[in-house]
This record gives sequence, structure tokens and C-alpha cells, in this order.
Amino acid sequence: MEKSFKVYPYRWIVLLVFALLNGVIQLNWIAFAPVTVDSMKLYDVSAFWIVLLSMSFMIVYIFVSVPASYIIDRYGIRIGVGTGALLTGVFGYLRGMYGDSYAMVCISQFALAVAQPFIMNAITKVAAEWFPINERATASGITALAQFVGIIAAMAFTRPLAASFLEPGATALTLPAIKSMLLVYGIVSVASGVLFLAFAKDRPPTPPCEESETLRYSVSDGLKFIFRQRDMLLLLALFFIGLGMFNAITTYVDLLLFSKGYVAGGNQAGNVGAIMMVSGVLGAVVIPSLSDRFRTRKFFLVLCMTCLMPGLIGLTFCTGYTALMITSSVFGFFFMGAAPIGYQYAAEVCNPAPESTSQGMIILSGQVSGTIFIAVMAIAGRVSMDVFADASKASGSISLKPFMETFIVLGLLNIVFSVLMKESSMIRKDAVV
Repeated sequence: MEKSFKVYPYRWIVLLVFALLNGVIQLNWIAFAPVTVDSMKLYDVSAFWIVLLSMSFMIVYIFVSVPASYIIDRYGIRIGVGTGALLTGVFGYLRGMYGDSYAMVCISQFALAVAQPFIMNAITKVAAEWFPINERATASGITALAQFVGIIAAMAFTRPLAASFLEPGATALTLPAIKSMLLVYGIVSVASGVLFLAFAKDRPPTPPCEESETLRYSVSDGLKFIFRQRDMLLLLALFFIGLGMFNAITTYVDLLLFSKGYVAGGNQAGNVGAIMMVSGVLGAVVIPSLSDRFRTRKFFLVLCMTCLMPGLIGLTFCTGYTALMITSSVFGFFFMGAAPIGYQYAAEVCNPAPESTSQGMIILSGQVSGTIFIAVMAIAGRVSMDVFADASKASGSISLKPFMETFIVLGLLNIVFSVLMKESSMIRKDAVV
């Protein structure tokens, strides 16, 4: 029987509510980063317990990623991602309602961390169910764009939002102000969860292209298949290095600039981090759309791995503020532009393994390496979070340069990995058609 294939306009509605949910979970992840010092004082805890609120997302992902992928593949987008949407709404709101209790904030944060893989692991699944092959990198790029916007929003608005709840004339943040800020984020979390549950659908009435009809492996068989694919193993190594490196650099950008002579917690570090994210948003829009247009994944992976190197080298050796801003933007543009292409490339080279399983594995590799890199840099580099509270306590021996030089070597290795990869046969077939 002849199959009917159709691309539905409703795919953009599904993508919109899914992208919004991705952005909100990232906002919840990094919400405490701009108010780390204030939170330490207000909750009367050490820096470790505040940093743990952000680190929880990396730690929990390691354990929940595979079960989340199984549920997404077994029960579909509405139940799989819907689980993440429900957790986001409920615990985002509870974190705000009980925002004056560190214990409840921590419990809610870990529950939000459980929600993350149910949402993030479905990026290529949503693209595969609703979009034809020549639009999937773009769809993944839009979702990645929403994630970056969520991070930028948290960095830009958390402190001003909390400050808006202070009494007239007050300058220092208070616990009620932090609680009110978290409650606003909780309401946003509820809204995003409700919108997803109201408008998301598992799949269109008819598939968008022939490939969508392919019989898929189960999660267990898919995992076995994934680890037999040479190109996927190369991609896993690439993300292990790249995503771990990115997580470490963004985590320690303040200390990176402090080691170059800038004031800890100053505007310069915030601006360098912000330009990295803003450039990344632009990269996530431009590069995946070019990949779809020219029907090639490998070329743009090689391009991104090569072109981010000047940015990485500049962050390592440059000391001038302008040079750091330029090199940070270069690094962010090409790294974040490569991420959605990597997600889609994994889905294509691992077909017919489930998309959420292949994507979950590459994100998992980056979360594991990010946790390792951050921990090693903190221990071996004698990095103390006290620097944020009182710069005078910081040891002058703190230096991240040896780690950055190591990242340069690993970055060169990533170029080799990308060159050794073969072009996706699916995108090549589509180009011929």
C-alpha cells in the first residue's frame, strides 16, 4: 500500500511549547548562580550547598538519563516529556512557595533536576516525529536556542527581579525577596508545563517523510546498536570533551577572569559570560539552518570544532578585556552552533535506534565529563568559592591556565574526531533526492 507523507503546520506549535519548556527548565537550573553570595548568607549555608543546587542537574542526569529515554521511547512525547512538564510545574512552584527554607529549595531543585532529562532527551525525538529530515537540525537548533535564552534570562533577570521585591531604600537582598523571585519563576514553570500538556501531541496523523516509518529498536537493543556504531563512538568522545569543557569554562568564568587580574564577581566576568551565551544563541540559529540547507552534518561539525579553537586559545592566553570579549563570543558561537547538529547527527547515524536514546547518551557523556572537569579543577586548582564572598581570602596561586591549556589539546583532538566521522547517510540520501 502506498504510504502518504505530509508536513503539518501544527509542527511549529508542538516545537514552540516544547522549546518553551526547555528554556524554563534551564532557567530553573541556573537561577541561583547570579545570587550565590547572597544565598549563602541568607540561607546560612556554605558555598558548597548553593553550588549543589546547580550541580544537582549534572549529578541527577547521570542516573536518570537512561530511564527517561526509555519512557520517552516507550510511551511517546506526551507521557515522556509530559512527566518532565509535570515535575517542572509542581516543583518549580513548590520551590517558590517554600523559598525561605533551604531544605525545601534543595528538595525541589533535585526534583527539577529529575525533570530535565525527560525534557532534554526528547529534542531529536520531537524533530523526528514532526519534521522532515531537511528541517530537523533547524528544529533542534530552535530548541537549543530556547535553552540558551533560558540561561541568559536567569543570568540577566534573577538579581533585578529579586531586588524589585525589596522595601524602598533597601539595597541588600533579603530572604523574602529571594522567595518572591523563586515564586515568579514557579509561576512561569507552571505556565510552561500547562501549555505543553495542552498543546503537545505525540505525532502527526501521517509521518513527515519515509524515514519516520522505519521500525525502531527498543531502548536496550538501541543502546547495543549505538555502541557498535563507529561514528557514534567518535561523537560521544567529541561531546565528552566539548560539553564537559564548556560546562567547566562557564562554571569558572568568574575565577578565570579573577586569575587574569579582574575583580571577582565584577561586571567584566558577567559580560564575558553573557557575550558567550548571546553569541551561542546566534550560532544555534545560523549554523543548524545552514546544515539543513546544504544537506551536510560533517562539514559543519568540522567547521565548528576548528573555528572555536581561536576562541578557546584567546580565553586561555588573552588578558585584555576587549580580546576576552571577542574570543568568548567566537567560542560560544561555534560551540553552541555545533550542539544541535551533533544531536541530529547522532539520531541519523544511529537510526533505527530511538532518537531520545542516542541524544541522551551524548548529553550524558558531557554531564559526566563536566562533573569530572569541575571537580578536578576545584581540587587540583585549589579553587575556593570563598573568592566570591571575599576576594581578599583568595589565594594568589589560583590559576586555571594549566586546565585551559589542557582544553586546547583536547580541542585539537576533537577536530581529529570530527574529521574521522563519515557523513550521515540519511542527509546524503535526502540531498540526492
